[in-house]
Amino acid sequence: MSLDENFNTAAEDVKALQGTPDDQELLEIYALFKQGTVGDCNTSKPGMFDFKGKAKWEAWNAKKGTAQDAAKESYIEKVKTLIGKYGKK
Repeated sequence: MSLDENFNTAAEDVKALQGTPDDQELLEIYALFKQGTVGDCNTSKPGMFDFKGKAKWEAWNAKKGTAQDAAKESYIEKVKTLIGKYGKK
């Protein structure tokens, strides 16, 4: 399978986890997904009272400069780790 096919499969697999990943794990997979699909963060930082949006923006922005293919590979590995930890439905 190609990198994009593996990435898309991992994106579907993450939706089928039996347990819910913790906040840090969710932020990590969010940031890797966005970096892999969009590239560097291209939105302005949310306001100080948007705690969830700000955390997501900061996680994604921390991946700035990471190549999209590298982010996709990291995403795939992270999802495999989460499946090992939480199981899959």
